[in-house]
Amino acid sequence: MLKKETFIFNLPLFASALMNDYESRFRHFAAVKYSFFSIGLAAAPANTALAENGVAPLNYFLHSHGPAATPTMYLGWVFAALLAAIFVIIALLLAGAVFRKRPTEDPRAIGREDEGMPWIYIGTGVSTCILFALAIYTLVTLNVIAKPTHAPGLTLTVTGYDWWWKVEYEDDDPALSFFTANEIHIPVGVPVLVKLKSADVIHAFWVPMLAGKTQMIPGLTNQQWLQADAEGVYRGQCTQYCGVQHAHMGLEVVAQSAAEFQKWQDAQRKTAVAVSTIDIKAGKQLFLERCAGCHTIRGTEAVGAHAPDLTHLKSRRLIAAGLLTNTPDNLVQWITHAQDLKPGARMPSMVLTATEISALSAFLSTLN
Repeated sequence: MLKKETFIFNLPLFASALMNDYESRFRHFAAVKYSFFSIGLAAAPANTALAENGVAPLNYFLHSHGPAATPTMYLGWVFAALLAAIFVIIALLLAGAVFRKRPTEDPRAIGREDEGMPWIYIGTGVSTCILFALAIYTLVTLNVIAKPTHAPGLTLTVTGYDWWWKVEYEDDDPALSFFTANEIHIPVGVPVLVKLKSADVIHAFWVPMLAGKTQMIPGLTNQQWLQADAEGVYRGQCTQYCGVQHAHMGLEVVAQSAAEFQKWQDAQRKTAVAVSTIDIKAGKQLFLERCAGCHTIRGTEAVGAHAPDLTHLKSRRLIAAGLLTNTPDNLVQWITHAQDLKPGARMPSMVLTATEISALSAFLSTLN
């Protein structure tokens, strides 16, 4: 049993430790609250912008917009209908068992033990036939979506990083190949071959309205194909847990007409345009000093390979792998509060003066 003197002597220490603990918890709560508040304000326009096709971004159960997704959607309908039927049948049988009563003339009588066996045989036979039919239907569906009906007209390599997507548009002429990030543009009605890689951990590439999901495993190259039947913006997502920001590893597939896609592709192949104003020069120099170790801007000395290529940053709808809409204010918030908005990301929260923020923003605004 503690002595009174000992308790009195340790009371200030105990109170101090308790206050420190409460202070630590408050700071953690404040940081989390700020993070959610900032994400809510900044991401709300992005979520609104995603529903350009008139449906919810991930409502793949009722909608599909490509030949690689439609058979899978029908398969999902069949499974859902079967599950609903099983639920109803079991509920009815259970209700019948609850309300059914034994004959009143001899309530304690027990019938023959094998009287219910025919029903077990019937149920087992029906279940086996249904499962066998579903297995055949599933295999047929997998065969249908395994490859496109004609040769792909475009080849991409998508590499998953923690937590963003690197996209390479391949070409027989290496000079015409280029990189972008978190946003894939494709022409409508053209099959697109997508080679899938991972640079760190296991990811999964999924654009539900265009195709099923495919694993991205370090050291291996998997393949998938996409095709969009209509113009629009289709939301994609990593579906394999890959770390603390797994939920914020999104992407967009922008389906365009052939003419619009060619225009976009020609613009992406160009290097950054050099601008000579004083503010932009200062911003460029700041970028080369603070950002070039990770990011690339083609046409400049920035050749980093550990973060998104920013050569045509302003042409993208979203930033931070789908977390924020691409606006000047959100871009500044991302640069200065990256760890608050996306804790654990490799992008640090940069400490900049107002003059540096203005100069860097002016430079980044030229990356069209």
